[in-house]
This record gives sequence, structure tokens and C-alpha cells, in this order.
Amino acid sequence: MIKKMIISNIILLSIIGLLATGCGKKEEPKEANKPVEKSAQATKFKITAVKSSIAEESFQMQVAVGIVKQLGYEVKITNDVGYEVAYQTIADNSQSDDVYFMTSSWDPLHNTKIENAGGTTKFKKFGEYISNCAQGYLIDKKTADKHNIKYIDDLKKPEIAKLFDSNDDGKADLAGCNAGWGCEKVIEHQMDAFGLRDTITHNQGEYSAIISDTIARYKTGKPILYYTWTPYWVSGKLTPGKDVVFLQVKNSAHPVVKSTKLSNGNDFGFAVNSQKIVANASVTKHKDITKLFELIKLDVNDISGQNMLMSKGENKEAEIKNHATKWIETNQSKIDGWIKEAKAAK
Repeated sequence: MIKKMIISNIILLSIIGLLATGCGKKEEPKEANKPVEKSAQATKFKITAVKSSIAEESFQMQVAVGIVKQLGYEVKITNDVGYEVAYQTIADNSQSDDVYFMTSSWDPLHNTKIENAGGTTKFKKFGEYISNCAQGYLIDKKTADKHNIKYIDDLKKPEIAKLFDSNDDGKADLAGCNAGWGCEKVIEHQMDAFGLRDTITHNQGEYSAIISDTIARYKTGKPILYYTWTPYWVSGKLTPGKDVVFLQVKNSAHPVVKSTKLSNGNDFGFAVNSQKIVANASVTKHKDITKLFELIKLDVNDISGQNMLMSKGENKEAEIKNHATKWIETNQSKIDGWIKEAKAAK
């Protein structure tokens, strides 16, 4: 497993490098819901991890849950829920003695969701749990090079858009983003802002199915256009700079942030995000837990390596939990320091 994760880490590091230089189910029973070890201390309050419905975000949640257990607490995990339900659940418990937290709050992508659910009076957002989460539009490199396609605006030309037409309606087919994730609002905003409605169709549905069809199309030698993000397994299958390239935008147009331009002047249309732990505002009653949430960090490349294992079939809940357990074992000395500092804050 470690070898596989190292390979995927190299792939993801290349993506961050590209961005810096200008390229950019039927599950088994959830073991996490079983009674925890007897060593976990009995408390007068409950700790609940709110689990997002995106399977590839389970790993970071399981890692955080495992570390909280080492602090000495029992942790329950909810069933899969969409982001809106997750944020509302946390907001509804903003003054509770109990702790409700989610580990996949995308910043700045989800900032509007948090504000709509009550903002800082309801939520406590912590530092960067996972940094350097990139997003953007990509096309296959062969077509990009042949037709000198560099910007999403280039697809306003009917003859260019038609290259990516998979259903013979004359419009490019964009493998897009699920409703409710947040990225779909960015895409929809840019479809209007860049005047792309007449030449691009934003295909939405189950992303894993849509992107699988896109990869199959690529394997037959046909042009592809898709949205994706990191950490995720897609960039392990279609490597940016080698198989595909990021498209840029000519000017920033984003519903949440004013500018998506990078420090080097390039603009891929999406802000580089962080995934943060967000909890109910009253979590600050528990100083040790609050401190722990401030301290823990997870490398984006470790998640991408784990996601690659999922794409190869290791995607059952028990397997994901095992991946998290192995990560914790590998990083135990670092975790010991976090635990010590958290306990000192109590």
C-alpha cells in the first residue's frame, strides 16, 4: 500500500507544480458505529462526526475520528448526508454541550453554505486540515495542442466546441459537478459570465459515472472536457501535463471570491481550496478537543493515494477505515505530539 501511495503522491505533487507554473454501492456495516474500545472515557457529552455523502472524503474523517479517540473520547459517525444537511445539523447544535464536526468543509467554496446556515454564531472553523486542493476544467492534451486551445473561452467557437460533442447536438459536453457540492454553482456562474451556454452543455448527475464515461471516451482516442479537483483519483488516471491540460480563464468570475488569479498571473477559474474541520460553535467549551482540531493536519497527497486505492476496488467502509488506521500507525509520533498539546490545553 505504501508503494501505491508514494506513486500517487508523485502524481499529485506534479499537479500542484503545474498550478504553480501555469498548467495547472452497497456498503458493509460501518464499523465506526460499533461500540468503541473500553479505554475511551465515559463523558457527559457526545461527539459526533458528520459524514459527507462523498465516499472519497471518508478517509480524512476516519483519520480525525481515530485521533479524537486517542484523546480518550468515544465518537459516533452519522450516516452519509449531503453538505446542506451536514451544515444544518452542526448549526442546530451550535449551543449544545455535545460536539458535532465535519472534516471536509471546503474553504472558500463552502463559505456561502456556512453563512447561509448561521455563520460564526453557529460554527467554529479551524485551520487548514488539508491544503492545496486544486480545481479546474481540463481537456485532453492531444486536442489542446492540435487546435491551440488554452482557455475555456476558446470553446465559444462552435467549431472548437463541436470537437467535444459526445451526443451529436453540436455542443461540447462538459463532465460537470453534482448539484449540492458547491462546484456546480461556480460552473453555472461561469457558463453565464463567459457566455458559454450556446456552445457547452454542463452535464450533471452522479459524478463517478460521468467521469468514468469520460475516461472511457479518452481511451478510444476521442477529445474530452471535464471538471475535477484534487485530492481525487481522476488525476492519477489522467495526469495533467501528460494526458490532459488545465484550461485557463481570461478573467476571474466566481460567485464566492473576487479573484481566482494565482500569484504568477495564471487563472484557472477556481480558487485553490483548503479542507477545514468545522464544528458547532460551542465546541470551544471543550478546550482539548478545540486544540486538537487546530493542530491536526493531513497531506493532500496521502488522501489522493488513498482515493486511488478506492478506485482500484478497496472502497468498502471497512477498507477505508483500515487505510485510516494504517495512516495513523505510520504517523503516530506526530499524533502523540498533537495529543500531548491538546491534553495540556484542557
